[in-house]
Amino acid sequence: LPRLVREFVAQNNTSQIKHVIQILSQEFALSQHPHSRKGGLIGLAACSIALGKDSGLYLKELIEPVLTCFNDADSRLRYYACEALYNIVKVARGSVLPHFNVLFDGLSKLAADPDPNVKSGSELLDRLLKDIVTESNQFDLVGFIPLLRERIYSNNQYARQFIISWILVLESVPDINLLDYLPEILDGLFQILGDNSKEIRKMCEVALGEFLKEIKKNPSSVKFAEMANILVIHCQAADDLIQLTAMCWMREFIQLAGRVMLPYSSGILTAVLPCLSYDDRKKNIKEVANVCNQSLMKLVIPEDDEMDEAKQSMTLPAEPTSEESLSKPEAASSGESSPPHRRRGELDITALKQPLSFPCSSERIQVTLNLDGIVQVLDCHLHDTSIGMMTRIAVLKWLYHLYIKTPRKMFRHTDSLFPILLRTLSDESDEVILKDLEVLAEIASSPAGQTEGHGPSDGSDVRPGPVELHVPARAGQLSSSGTKGLECSPSTPTMNSYFYKFMINLLKRFSSERKLLETRGAFIIRQLCLLLNAENIFHSMADILLREEDLKFASTMVHTLNTILLTSSELFQLRNQLKDLKTPESRNLFCCLYRSWCHNPVTTVSLCFLTQNYKHAYDLIQKFGDLEVTVDFLTEVDKLVQLIECPIFTYLRLQLLDVKNNPYLIKALYGLLMLLPQSSAFQLLSHRLQCVPNPELMQTADGTKPSAGFKRASASNIDYTELLQHFEKVQNKRLEARHQRAGRAEQLDRRVVL
Repeated sequence: LPRLVREFVAQNNTSQIKHVIQILSQEFALSQHPHSRKGGLIGLAACSIALGKDSGLYLKELIEPVLTCFNDADSRLRYYACEALYNIVKVARGSVLPHFNVLFDGLSKLAADPDPNVKSGSELLDRLLKDIVTESNQFDLVGFIPLLRERIYSNNQYARQFIISWILVLESVPDINLLDYLPEILDGLFQILGDNSKEIRKMCEVALGEFLKEIKKNPSSVKFAEMANILVIHCQAADDLIQLTAMCWMREFIQLAGRVMLPYSSGILTAVLPCLSYDDRKKNIKEVANVCNQSLMKLVIPEDDEMDEAKQSMTLPAEPTSEESLSKPEAASSGESSPPHRRRGELDITALKQPLSFPCSSERIQVTLNLDGIVQVLDCHLHDTSIGMMTRIAVLKWLYHLYIKTPRKMFRHTDSLFPILLRTLSDESDEVILKDLEVLAEIASSPAGQTEGHGPSDGSDVRPGPVELHVPARAGQLSSSGTKGLECSPSTPTMNSYFYKFMINLLKRFSSERKLLETRGAFIIRQLCLLLNAENIFHSMADILLREEDLKFASTMVHTLNTILLTSSELFQLRNQLKDLKTPESRNLFCCLYRSWCHNPVTTVSLCFLTQNYKHAYDLIQKFGDLEVTVDFLTEVDKLVQLIECPIFTYLRLQLLDVKNNPYLIKALYGLLMLLPQSSAFQLLSHRLQCVPNPELMQTADGTKPSAGFKRASASNIDYTELLQHFEKVQNKRLEARHQRAGRAEQLDRRVVL
């Protein structure tokens, strides 16, 4: 046969050559008899050898019958087919490349062949074909990619190994740019990464690593946008290796592509946020997720808050793609955000220095912040009670960051976010509560909250009339510590309509969750006094409590506020302001607090002690004789005596040395002593009063005016008679409410007996 073919070649008789190949194919290689098929395969190989360099002219006729035999049921015949094709390819070399797809398709099937001899033969043919592709510069990558994309989803381990080996070969060829087609095969690569075989996983890991190195070297040619959602999906994989690898890719994508990744922010957060609460068993994933979270947060800049969409968008070179992103969060570290005391209007320089994008194509799109999707994801995570603490903290940091960078856009979502932010105050973690308070404080003080149409939607919660609290602003109130001062006074625009709504709803929450008030109430209010203006908080809460119908809650809340006022280091400045009452603002605040403090008689006396209104304190104690003295009442008096012995009232104890100028202070203390039973508090106060020098000087006629040294030059500015009448009115109301409760309890007892 070879001699006959050589003669035809010498004669340039192509028709006879084709006729020989046709006979070998039709009558032998495709025969029903197995021995004939074997003979036909051997004949085709011999024919190819005889043709030599001219075999390229007849490759289609030579290859097709051999590939057909790859599907033969007889393993021996499949081996002969593999051997025949090896000889054909070896002779033809680069001429087989136009037929590469059909050869690759046939080889991918043989790679999974159960017969070891067939598999061994296919490996020899595979190596030969790889050598040909490597040394050639005419490989048709565009035509090959659809076949590769199809075969990469094979579940057979040997087929997967075959696919990965070819990807590694193609990636190593300088003239073949497989990176351009990475979006076509990236999902399949991550699928293979989850294979049960360690060897295949390792090969796939190496292939992905090579691609990532190439991406870092040539970011300008990478289609980041087309691969973003693929990474989002695999960042949520159950397999740790897949998830870690996808998360590492996501980290590099965010850092290299910059704002091109913004349209996919909601999907990225869906994948990243739950990982922030992983334990040490998944420490690596958690650390990479944390970097992704921080890097993505830095991409949000103040320019994203422009109301005009045309101005809002920053035109960046990017691959055209849909802005579709995943927003349904999985049921489960923290990202960096601006500090809570950052001055208004100060830009985040680090965010402005972030890289924008690399050109990915000649077309251009507008990269915009998909804020609606981001807020939806953050809101869902806050509602999910199963997520970890670090995830909740990260969510709150995101919300705070968005309110700092894009306040006007964020206030469109405030009404929907407000209820869950209030509920988060009941969280078990102090860190979560602190971040939650930062967000609420930013909402309550942001100037963007004053924009028309962004006010609270719950009209019942808003106080009638102007929403600002009418407390005159004080000059020089801005403290050196950096806390919000004059700019957050209620009479300035920065104290927006949400501030009063926040105070109302916070008190409602304390009323409905007494345990929250008992365990975290003081902590929450103290932190708010750091984040916002303490005077505004106390003024507004006192104003709200003045109209509180639940008198028992009002009394408890006043007691809590009073304890905070007297003991918290955060309120040192406010205490000094109230202690002297030198300014109209301080006297205004005192009167406001006093009217609400009347819900609790003993706290009213302590407020008078703090403000050095000793005569009025004495007048109040005189009224205690008309009140119903209960165990709770005596307990509060006991606590007041303990407070008097604390450092906060050092000035009061020192004033006991000046008996002549402070007669009503001593009388008030003696009044408290007379109220107390023979207890430890009685002994404590009694010993203190025994230290007062010259007790006989205490005798003072009612009409005697205090000497010039006696404090209260501004007493004429406060109507103490009216305040005393208000106190009596409130006590009568409390007594009436107590009798009503007692009456209802008695009726209930009678019904039970009947």
